Amino acid sequence: MSETLKIISPVDGSLYAERPTVGDGAVEAAFKAARAAQQDWKRLSVEERGRYCSAMVDAMLAMSAEIVPELAWQMGRPVRYGAGELRGFEERARHMIGIAAEALAPLDPGPKEGFKRSIKRDPLGVVFTIAPWNYPYLTAVNSIIPALMAGNAVVLKHATQTLLVGERFASACTAAGLPEGLFSTLVMGHDVTAKAIAGGLPDMVCFTGSVAGGRTMERAAVGQFMGLGLELGGKDPAYVRRDADIAHAVENLVDGAFFNSGQSCCGIERIYVDAAVYDAFVEGAVALTRGYVLGNPLEEATTIGPMVKSSAADFVRGQIDAAVRSGATAHVDEAAFAASKAGTPYLAPQILTGVNHQMSVMREESFGPVVGIMKVSGDDEAVTLMNDSAFGLTAAIWTSDVAAAEALGDRLETGTVFMNRCDYLDPALAWTGVKDSGRGVTLSRLGYDALTRPKSFHLRMKTGSA
Repeated sequence: MSETLKIISPVDGSLYAERPTVGDGAVEAAFKAARAAQQDWKRLSVEERGRYCSAMVDAMLAMSAEIVPELAWQMGRPVRYGAGELRGFEERARHMIGIAAEALAPLDPGPKEGFKRSIKRDPLGVVFTIAPWNYPYLTAVNSIIPALMAGNAVVLKHATQTLLVGERFASACTAAGLPEGLFSTLVMGHDVTAKAIAGGLPDMVCFTGSVAGGRTMERAAVGQFMGLGLELGGKDPAYVRRDADIAHAVENLVDGAFFNSGQSCCGIERIYVDAAVYDAFVEGAVALTRGYVLGNPLEEATTIGPMVKSSAADFVRGQIDAAVRSGATAHVDEAAFAASKAGTPYLAPQILTGVNHQMSVMREESFGPVVGIMKVSGDDEAVTLMNDSAFGLTAAIWTSDVAAAEALGDRLETGTVFMNRCDYLDPALAWTGVKDSGRGVTLSRLGYDALTRPKSFHLRMKTGSA
């Protein structure tokens, strides 16, 4: 008897949609169909695959009017920002399609008399993408498009909260005319998902989610010798140097902390500010934060919507309360945000000062609209504190000195170093993390390496005596 997965909308707590889960037999059939379809797909040229994938992107964008409010109902992002995710989806997809021919071209090791040598890139087979709810199109496209472009088939399992996103991907693939079975989306429970991996059904798993979820993926994949890509979030720091443009730093960092209600793996969760500009930065950040409009994400005036679940909001409330009890100062009056109420997903954005690294809010991933700000004496203290974390996804530096930013970046334990920006993925650059932020690479030319295997050709041109 199948289980039913339900989308409970954070907008009003209503049941937005529900779908029955599939059993082991249906999962095995989907992977079998994917493997069969992949045999012909991999024989197409990169250019031919690109035409299919481009048509899929076009079909997805054609649904934008329906997708934007659908996203708000599923995970709470205000409709005024919904189209931004689709723009990012398109940017990443078009870029990965555009670089595929060069990225997948054989490598020439150089001439060797009497031999023809090359290293070709073979597709892995079937890629299993397990996508999260917080940026449901952006995170999924990171692996889906390059996997298809590399000649693989794809099976998608989307998060329960955003099940309809999986259906949108399937509809777009159908509209684009992709071969039957090459792409499928499955509504699966955790146990069935783990069983599929443990049974060796996929050749590669691309997972985005929690650290605990990543460990579950690793346990399930033990002994299968399959590829495993894990993007597991972060506790991303920012450092504002004394030479920074403070107005620009305030604007960008407040947005980086509170966009999507702080529910971003690369959102800013802790800020270190040089003592010389600390007061000015805090004053500006608090003033800007107090101007946010918390409310129904379906209303255009709303600039910050509900968190995905009441339990997630309660966790952040607990972090804030614990920090205040330990001496931190909360600068935003929650009562000024009428929609912010305990026991609901609606939570006012909060700025904390007087924080330290003994507090959960500065060490554990919050994934919500709160940020702690600490005063530092300069570069050395900032780097020490930025590295004092179990995570290492991104780190941002605000400065007018490019050389200083590069030098500091070399000292930071992180996958991406930003200067004067944050919370953005450039598809031309490798998206990767260190420590508990995960393993593997998506996007850029390196993203194709993870979705292919090298095959060496060592061809002797002549044999025997002359």
